[in-house]
Amino acid sequence: MNRLARRKLVSALMFGLTGICTLLTISSLFFILGYLLWHGIRSINLEFFTQLPKPPGEVGGGMANAIAGSAEIIFLATFIGMPVGFLAGVYLSEYGEDKFSFVVRYATDLLNGVPSIVIGIFAYALVVVPLGHFSILAGSVALSVIFIPIAVRTSEQFLQDVPHAFREAALALGAPKWKAIATAVVPAAFSALATGMLLAVARIAGETAPLLFTSFNNQFWSLSPNQPSASLPVMIFTYAISPYRDWHRQAWAAGLVLLALVLFINVSARLLLPRRVFK
Repeated sequence: MNRLARRKLVSALMFGLTGICTLLTISSLFFILGYLLWHGIRSINLEFFTQLPKPPGEVGGGMANAIAGSAEIIFLATFIGMPVGFLAGVYLSEYGEDKFSFVVRYATDLLNGVPSIVIGIFAYALVVVPLGHFSILAGSVALSVIFIPIAVRTSEQFLQDVPHAFREAALALGAPKWKAIATAVVPAAFSALATGMLLAVARIAGETAPLLFTSFNNQFWSLSPNQPSASLPVMIFTYAISPYRDWHRQAWAAGLVLLALVLFINVSARLLLPRRVFK
């Protein structure tokens, strides 16, 4: 076999191998989605979205409080984490040329790799122990710690993609650097920044372990950030390990709703807020 034929054979084998791996990846994704859809869609009804959970052993009820609790926790976590992550990203992008910036980047990458259950223990010690009880606030603090490193790195990257001509034009008009950043750089990258923040929200939406240590659970409505609250991930965990068949049914429904929420956020980030192409 000559060299050209051997190259073609190797190329065909590698192309086939990569195709098989791609097919396996896509098949796994669609199998999970299909399996969850098959079990979840049959369990979703109006009661699931409008009623509170029934006592153990009783059939029926819903997870209205868990849906509202998840929305509260995610909103408050975003409210805490977004300003910190965005401003840190601005600093690293526009001023990050010293050793301190290297430390910040390194710490951010390390924090992004910390297991979520460790972050839950940290938030438990930081918020739950001093307050003496579980709360929505504690859960939001835990999720904001996960939110921040994602927001920092995406903000830095998207701001660095803005051409230097934007900065130079603003500085040439006599604007100080902070004003050039606020009026020229950040508006130019707004769509990309919003996309990064939405992806960070999608990242924290399905976290379970931190909430077990912080917001815990609640069978009723939680009207105050200072109260423990139900959330969809924790309810899925609780119902899935229970001995009641009806709770298993509702766990499938909750899993489908949570997956639909995450998919909606991801699709919105990519379609409704496309990254701006700088030229």
